[in-house]
Amino acid sequence: MSIFQRPAWVVVFALTAAIAWGWAFPLIKIGFNAFGITADMTGSKMLFAGIRFAAAGMIVLSVARVNGRSFKANWRIDWSFILAFALMNTTLHYFFFYIGMSHSEGSRAAILNSLSTFLVVLLACACFKSDKLTSRKILGCVVGFSGILALNLGGAESGLFTLLGDGMIILNAICGALSNLMTRGLSRRVDVFVGTGYSLSIGGLLLVALGLILGGTLPNINLLGIICLVLLIAISAIGFALYNKLLSCNPVGKVAIYNSLIPIVGAVTSCLCLGETFHLKYALAGGLAALGIYIINKGKN
Repeated sequence: MSIFQRPAWVVVFALTAAIAWGWAFPLIKIGFNAFGITADMTGSKMLFAGIRFAAAGMIVLSVARVNGRSFKANWRIDWSFILAFALMNTTLHYFFFYIGMSHSEGSRAAILNSLSTFLVVLLACACFKSDKLTSRKILGCVVGFSGILALNLGGAESGLFTLLGDGMIILNAICGALSNLMTRGLSRRVDVFVGTGYSLSIGGLLLVALGLILGGTLPNINLLGIICLVLLIAISAIGFALYNKLLSCNPVGKVAIYNSLIPIVGAVTSCLCLGETFHLKYALAGGLAALGIYIINKGKN
């Protein structure tokens, strides 16, 4: 049995990825501020994102090469899938994410992004025989979705739905869920670490190109911005490499549920690092999201 299939290590690796991704929410906001990227600078946001993922992909590919991973792939058949995966997992996923992050509070976006976890659980049951739809999973998804709906409780001062903020984060969550399902297909075509590196590199370069076409720049290059970018590159390289490998050799729903920590870590770190107001409904929404994922994970998957 592979180390990535042993229950204890599945927990360690999945939680490592989830906690790292939770920290990405405040780091992106801090990075935007450090580089002087404002909400209306779409090109600059795409350039920032593209540099992050292209660099992370190069690191993953370099490590895969050093460790003797196979780079063999069928050019016509496999590469069309790899390109589609790169578009879904990186380019579209983070196009929506970075737009949404610049128009929403980090804590709110972190909780709303948990929608991806519940979509993965439901879609996996429809796509894979190893993931069966049970009453427990249905209950968990209902509880989790109610947490997401709880974000829109209260008055305008505590945040209401916006198309450029919440709408973009929801589209990002959908792309994330679909790319989670595509990971199983990726692992059948190429070594999953190599495929992850290709996805991040190709998707990142496409974001860089889009950013440059839209006139994107990094207006104020400084040490804080560079530190944030380096940390985000590390989060992507480590998080995606671990998570995609886990998805390739375990039931998708069994791995995805550990993302329950992402909204909690993201909300708490955003409030601590960015000075955002922690509204009571954030605790309610985060708690319901975590409870929903716990219900799904309780017992056998």
